[in-house]
Amino acid sequence: MLPTWLSPVSLYGGFLRRCLSAAGLTSQTLDIDDETTLHFWGPSPNSSSPEKPALVLIHGFGPHGVWQWRPQISFFANDYNVFVPSLVFFGRSHTKSSDRSELFQAKCVGKLLEKLGVEKFSMVGTSYGGFVAYHMARMWPERVEKVVIASSAINLKKQDNEGLIKRANAGRVEDVLLPATAEQLRTLMSLSSFRQPPAFLPDFIFNDFISKLYLQNRKEKLELLQGLTLGRDNNPNIIPLQQEVLIVWGECDQLFLLEKATQLKELFGKGTRLEIIKSTSHIPHIEHASRFNNIVKDFLRGPN
Repeated sequence: MLPTWLSPVSLYGGFLRRCLSAAGLTSQTLDIDDETTLHFWGPSPNSSSPEKPALVLIHGFGPHGVWQWRPQISFFANDYNVFVPSLVFFGRSHTKSSDRSELFQAKCVGKLLEKLGVEKFSMVGTSYGGFVAYHMARMWPERVEKVVIASSAINLKKQDNEGLIKRANAGRVEDVLLPATAEQLRTLMSLSSFRQPPAFLPDFIFNDFISKLYLQNRKEKLELLQGLTLGRDNNPNIIPLQQEVLIVWGECDQLFLLEKATQLKELFGKGTRLEIIKSTSHIPHIEHASRFNNIVKDFLRGPN
């Protein structure tokens, strides 16, 4: 393991904290019940503006929330009270509960916002976070105003996982989404990014990411993948949402193929908007952050 002063993860983590502080967010932890504690970044209790609408950013698998949402936090913080929770078993969020479903994650984030006094909010969920956002919108239509599903095949079928395993030349989905070796992380990055990682990067760089961002709570994260309620068979068990929905997808996504976005739009029906961002894969909110941000901004500011 690299010492802190040489670790790319530690150095970038310090940069992230400075960016978040500059955007007016603070690191906070809250016990939402007797079993579960969630860590999140959000406005400090003294600086939250009641005039601003609330926007919740829900991360996917991999590094926890602020690692995935930095461009969006900086962009939206002036106009929104931005909340970035770390889902259970990511970052400093944990639980004694044995529930590992994405439905449980949704209930936890809902409890967190309720304890914070956030009555109404819009959400952006990417990848696994889109599964969580879908359940929250379904459970609390009176609280959730608008929903952005980004690169998230909530209409996942069992056969889609089989296709992913073939594309990654892996044995299991877990080997793709929870890399344990430098080679597995290279594969995940090549599937997630339109711009491929430089071939000359040495293994110790990838191993630093694995040791600091992927190994923590690995057993529980494996259980989260196995506990997904969506995608267990070849019949998507989802219903249209009452809210306005925006679907954003990378044209070259290799984790969730573009066809899943068009199928999801059809499943959700009239009024659902689909935006496809070219020259991006699974992380358009990072690869083309400016384009992604403006698409979401236009959607959130549009008429209800």
